[in-house]
Amino acid sequence: MKALIQRVTRASVSIRHQLTGEIEPGLVILVGIAQEDTGSDVTFLVSKIADLRIFGDQDGKMNRSLLDVEGQALIISQFTLFADTRRGRRPSYTDAARPETAIPLYDAFIHAFQDKGIHVETGAFGADMSVDIQNNGPVTLMLESSGQKSA
Repeated sequence: MKALIQRVTRASVSIRHQLTGEIEPGLVILVGIAQEDTGSDVTFLVSKIADLRIFGDQDGKMNRSLLDVEGQALIISQFTLFADTRRGRRPSYTDAARPETAIPLYDAFIHAFQDKGIHVETGAFGADMSVDIQNNGPVTLMLESSGQKSA
């Protein structure tokens, strides 16, 4: 499982020009699910992201987590995080999980953030979405669960 996270002052997602989710300060989380991912990948990444100290403290030092600042999360499914561009000109997505595997893990990912008391907004799995991001910092990080099963 991969997640690209961006610290934001605000963000929103629309589908066919209809607003489906909007957050104030927090994180936009683009999440990609691989064929071999399981619930343990969800648990690892949710814990890592929620507790990652990337928000400023009173001195401006990145020393506070999403939980500490009571931030919100906009979670967007993003299979293209698994693009393989090593050969040719067209990316291959063979490592990305099929919907029957990915959707339950995506839903579990969302619910795990909600279970931590984090306000979550989402797009729609597999939809063509327009995401508006006001990146703060900018702070953008890539996290992966593979080979990192302990926080």
